[in-house]
Amino acid sequence: MEYKPEGTIYGTTSNQKYISTAAGLSEAMNRNITLEGKVILCTSSHDLIVDLPCGRGIIPREEGAVGVKEGTTRDIALISRVNKIVCFKIASLTLSDSGEITAQLSRKAAQEECQAEFVSKLVKGDIIDATVTHLEQFGSFVDIGCGIPSLIPIDAMSVSRISHPSDRFYPGQKIKAVVTDNIKGRINLTHKELLGTWDENASKFNIGETVPGIVRSIESYGVFVELSPNLAGLTEPYDDIKIGQSVSVYIKAIIPEKMKIKLIIVDICCERAPVPEYDYFIADDHIENWVYSSRFSDKIIKTSFS
Repeated sequence: MEYKPEGTIYGTTSNQKYISTAAGLSEAMNRNITLEGKVILCTSSHDLIVDLPCGRGIIPREEGAVGVKEGTTRDIALISRVNKIVCFKIASLTLSDSGEITAQLSRKAAQEECQAEFVSKLVKGDIIDATVTHLEQFGSFVDIGCGIPSLIPIDAMSVSRISHPSDRFYPGQKIKAVVTDNIKGRINLTHKELLGTWDENASKFNIGETVPGIVRSIESYGVFVELSPNLAGLTEPYDDIKIGQSVSVYIKAIIPEKMKIKLIIVDICCERAPVPEYDYFIADDHIENWVYSSRFSDKIIKTSFS
């Protein structure tokens, strides 16, 4: 079985088949299949009510997530599930006299299985799917499978520096990430190694072109403009410019041996550039070593996962 972030299987034919009938729910319970449904209510006692086409699902508070019973997971983790897709195992089914189906569900059971069969087996360098759940100043929290959280620190999101994770991600965004450590099932992640080396990014641009960019840093000696998430260039100082603005820039010089790009700001285009969807440079499911530095430069910038 594949273990993916919540919301991945909700719309699939298989998931919809199982949650749409009593027979489907019964089969999924007997076969211990993980399903997904949408939470429509968190009760005052923090039970989650899941909308099922054939009835109603109830996830009791202590079955809402790993750690709730022990107090290591706060109730906000349950409250924040309302109007979102969650995974679950079916614990039991009952049929009322009026013919209404009520399913007792456990999100915790689905998470425990994901932890044992997937998360615990991850090693440094594994490339996995993740879904951005929420952003903090210091980084982005992501779902790496069945709602199990992990964190991508802000300095691991890209080589180009950003002032806030919202410059790079948005909640609900589906991304890839690389495992940097697995400490007793607690996963640490990075993202920048998937966004290409200096040479790979620089090869997309040519001297004399005018291209879009995003202002990332304003210094006394110039303005750093991001051409792509792992590539930025420097312009001369420019009046009335703000971090995050979208600009057009003329490429004056590309210097691989110094890993520098010299730019000239042509115009300010808009107040805030949109968050991009990413084309990743690595298609494999594992990476051992990554060297960002240009092959023409003596400066070495690299990450080793071995």
